[in-house]
Amino acid sequence: MRSRSNGLLRATVSIGVALVGVAAQATGFVETDDAGHVLAFERPARRVVTLAPSLTELVFAAGGGDAVVAADSSSNYPGATQTIPRIGDAARLDVERIVALKPDLVVVWRHGNTNRELDQLEAAGLRLFRLEPQRLDEVALAIERLGRVLGKEAVAGPAADSMRDALAALRRRHAKDREVRVFYQVWSSPLMTVNRRQIVSEVIELCGGRNVFAALAPLVPQVATESVLAADPEAVLTADELGGSTLVRRDIHAAAFATWRRYPDLAATKGRWFYTLNGDAISRQGPRIVAGAAAMCEALDEVRRERDGLLR
Repeated sequence: MRSRSNGLLRATVSIGVALVGVAAQATGFVETDDAGHVLAFERPARRVVTLAPSLTELVFAAGGGDAVVAADSSSNYPGATQTIPRIGDAARLDVERIVALKPDLVVVWRHGNTNRELDQLEAAGLRLFRLEPQRLDEVALAIERLGRVLGKEAVAGPAADSMRDALAALRRRHAKDREVRVFYQVWSSPLMTVNRRQIVSEVIELCGGRNVFAALAPLVPQVATESVLAADPEAVLTADELGGSTLVRRDIHAAAFATWRRYPDLAATKGRWFYTLNGDAISRQGPRIVAGAAAMCEALDEVRRERDGLLR
């Protein structure tokens, strides 16, 4: 009889544990990251590590800044990030320190971190949430997704909507703009640019520009000087770490444009239409890309005014 009673007791306990598990699942939620991994959450994340500056900005935009216990060494915005501990960069992470911090979520730039180190983090039992917004509208969506994961929907929802509204206003304002041929110079040596799948190219199109190398296959292709001359861009833009509130600077004498100063017949050189954008604003797939887009549109508007005035 005692054996039978013990069996009934064990069965009752097992059923109880199962019911608790079901209840936890019922009150929790799931979220799918950009690598297709489905993550189950019993509760919102409260201790977060971010492994890229754009991810740090996205978490803060989603209302989760107070949950960030560490970030990569390049995270510099917003100002509150200055006091956050650092755990390395894209080249090398301090895996031991990350594990010691006991985060319940590590937000990862999907193609920006070393797989070996990410594997080590997962082997240590940490939960990784991979994000990599590729298009402008996906940045706002990333804010919403992080808001759900962090339990900050009340902040993330309006922040995402505000970004969408700002982008929609830019699109309306520049929908009928006269085309400007644009060469976006990622790097001067070797000479590199972006194709149409890169988010900066989408910004160029939003502003009424035409990326002269949009059709190339690689996301960030290497091009020859002769190819740029043949495309004859009217505007050449690049990005730099300008800092502060400066979003765009017109400067033909910048070192990045030295090659093009040797070709006076190039349309951009004739018009002196060379612009340096704030790299943090235009190159990071975070909320500040709206400001970066507005700065690019401002530059292309200046090209149109001067170009069309010269044509008349």
